[in-house]
Amino acid sequence: MIITELLAQNNMTKYRLSHNSNVPYTTLNDICNGKTNLAKCSAETVYRLAKELNVSMEELLKDCLEKRCSFELYKSNVCHKLKNLGDIDFLIETLKSDDIRIYYEKKWYPECLYLLAMVDYVSRENGIELCEEYDDLRNRKLSEIIYPASILALCASSKSDAPKKQACREAIPEFMRFNIVESEVRNVN
Repeated sequence: MIITELLAQNNMTKYRLSHNSNVPYTTLNDICNGKTNLAKCSAETVYRLAKELNVSMEELLKDCLEKRCSFELYKSNVCHKLKNLGDIDFLIETLKSDDIRIYYEKKWYPECLYLLAMVDYVSRENGIELCEEYDDLRNRKLSEIIYPASILALCASSKSDAPKKQACREAIPEFMRFNIVESEVRNVN
């Protein structure tokens, strides 16, 4: 959680947080405005802010320290999770976790839309109605088409865009709706 959200939850102003935590207002303001990375602040500063906001230091730093893997690795992880859990358990776990919404709020749009496409695809394959909770996201799409690395490599080696066109024609519709080219989610090793 970022500090501004915690301030709102605690009905607190930056001035009051600064005063109560003994963190200079300019430092706090720079953190809230993104000019200063909280992860680069002293442990004492993080401790004082966390204590005043009634959260752990880890919780306060969570967004700063979270690493985002490559999209190719992310896709592979989702496909393996589907294979390991099976369709129904995958749907249940994904919907319970609310990762689709979490990724959207982080502005991790490729991950958000890929996971939503996977949920919609697996739902269709199993004759299950779509979860209405994400209807607001279903009309969105990425500004540029994302192709698998293998297709990009094939285009580069053949010096042709023909593989991209063929991949788009063969893509699973639930993914293509979001400008993500995906044709095989079950054949993972």
